[in-house]
Amino acid sequence: MTKSTNDRQFRPVAVPDVELGGFWGKWQDAVCNSTAETLLDRCVEAGMLKAIDVDQPSPGVVIPIQPWGGTTQMFWDSDLGKSIETIAYSLYRRPNPKLEARADEIIDMYEKLQDEDGYLNAWFQRVEPARRWTNLRDHHELYCAGHLMEAAVAYYQATGKRKLLDIMCRYADYMIKIFGHGEGQIPGYCGHEEVELALVKLARVTDEKKYLDLSKYFIDERGTEPHFFTAEASRDGRNVSEYHQKTYEYAQAHQPVRAQTKVVGHAVRAMYLYSGMADIATEYKDDSLTAALETLWDDLTTKQMYITGGIGPAASNEGFTDYFDLPNDTAYAETCASVGLVFWASRMLGRGPDRRYADIMEQALYNGALPGLSTDGKTFFYDNPLESAGKHHRWKWHHCPCCPPNIARLVTSIGTYMYAVSDNEIAVHLYGESTARLKLANGAEVELEQTTNYPWEGAVAFTTRLEKPARFALSLRIPDWAEGATLSINGEMLDLNANMRDGYVRIDREWAAGDRVALYLPLALRPQYANPKVRQDAGRVALMRGPLVYCVEATDNGEDLNAIVLPRELSTAETVVLKDLNDAVALDLKVEREETSTWGTALYRKAPAERQVATARFVPYHLWDNRAPGEMLVWVQSDR
Repeated sequence: MTKSTNDRQFRPVAVPDVELGGFWGKWQDAVCNSTAETLLDRCVEAGMLKAIDVDQPSPGVVIPIQPWGGTTQMFWDSDLGKSIETIAYSLYRRPNPKLEARADEIIDMYEKLQDEDGYLNAWFQRVEPARRWTNLRDHHELYCAGHLMEAAVAYYQATGKRKLLDIMCRYADYMIKIFGHGEGQIPGYCGHEEVELALVKLARVTDEKKYLDLSKYFIDERGTEPHFFTAEASRDGRNVSEYHQKTYEYAQAHQPVRAQTKVVGHAVRAMYLYSGMADIATEYKDDSLTAALETLWDDLTTKQMYITGGIGPAASNEGFTDYFDLPNDTAYAETCASVGLVFWASRMLGRGPDRRYADIMEQALYNGALPGLSTDGKTFFYDNPLESAGKHHRWKWHHCPCCPPNIARLVTSIGTYMYAVSDNEIAVHLYGESTARLKLANGAEVELEQTTNYPWEGAVAFTTRLEKPARFALSLRIPDWAEGATLSINGEMLDLNANMRDGYVRIDREWAAGDRVALYLPLALRPQYANPKVRQDAGRVALMRGPLVYCVEATDNGEDLNAIVLPRELSTAETVVLKDLNDAVALDLKVEREETSTWGTALYRKAPAERQVATARFVPYHLWDNRAPGEMLVWVQSDR
């Protein structure tokens, strides 16, 4: 990057400042209609409110202690936090007094639960009070705090109510006293990163730099020697070599963060850490953090990421294994991990618009994260394989219910990932029907209306509304896949190549009310082949159109999907609008299909299967398993 790029500071717009329609509006409506209340209902059913209600006896251990010395019950504060965050954003879109009252009741419980010193954690106040701050490596105290902080910021922004925000500011103030290298302080950090990015959100909404400093402390301290987790275990009387996964790589604590060059360990933890690092790099203009993140980014996206933007192929560690190890039918690819990749990518844009981050953000958003939510908003995926024999389906709840509120809060806050502002520039990272109210640091106030049927169609139009003319730059991402893109301003064509910067067309001019920018992104069907080192995809091809990965399902194509063979030269696809799938665009393609019915009884034979010309229907991967259950396949045979 150039120095001028690094010196820029872009910050996301607040969720209430963007109104969504079109594609994302429908998904937000599903959350408003079903998911927000469903999350809260299922949290109640699990016993989470009893855990924080000091007017009731402590429920004790509801979910058994596991071999690693903890229980997913320790995370309940985080589940409630993400659910409140989802509710907050849903209330902005659609007022719901009953749901808001329920959220207020939970916040009142947290106010009563909070200790005088500011500490707040249901497990360590109501179940194991003697274990507070004794096992940061495993017990998620700061992780839970982070999710409650994010909820506090969201609820304040959406409703104007400060109670939860004040609660979490008191907790953060307490943390400032507890953590550090002063006498009696804890020189540590959390085993599950999250609080780092949450503190940045808290700092931005309160304009309190002390919260940024605490986040920076946690990041700078991680992985340094003498190692905190080792010393902590010794002080606590635990065997320093006996712990979950038995490597500090699991929590990205094996090296100081600036020395790390390979993405390792638990995928969600890694994404949250890198998100916090990127935020701190933006706030402090820290080139050393940015350089480390660029190395890690390349490591992930060129060696360890599924075509869907899914990451973390293994269930054993919910994370990374070896380079180019990307199995399809056993892919873990946790929904939360792709949500985290969206978080990280968006924060990498904090130091200036750059297509290599925004393209991956879009890819992970549509294909890695969004499959985690059904179209009706009522059922969820935890893991996201790229191939299914028909036995993988969404579920209503989970003993570790982190994914449902994570995808729900992402969907309801999507506007904040679409737009960002700096002193004199507006960046548009994602496209979708929306109206954004933007205020630049130079004082200009702009309303930007985006009209489009993206991602089903490639035409995108922007109309400006200003009280008086103002000079600023408008940067629009031109995806790497959009060959032949065009742009005009008030009907006059613009030379894209002459105005491109890091994959964005940058239009620096004086803008007036009613100015219109028309962008066209060709949505050509394109085959995708994997690096030959990815053994699981050898001889196979996947299809993408615009930002979307497509797949075949048995409900459209019958069984034995592995018998479908795509020709080297693709025929023109016929597009079909599927009314039962949110008006999604399906693709009908001429293919060949191996005959399984005429094979006979032999398991093996010397002649290959005969082929017949057929038509295969491909549907967007994020919509699979929303209709009749059955087989699914992303990577199909390629006739090469």
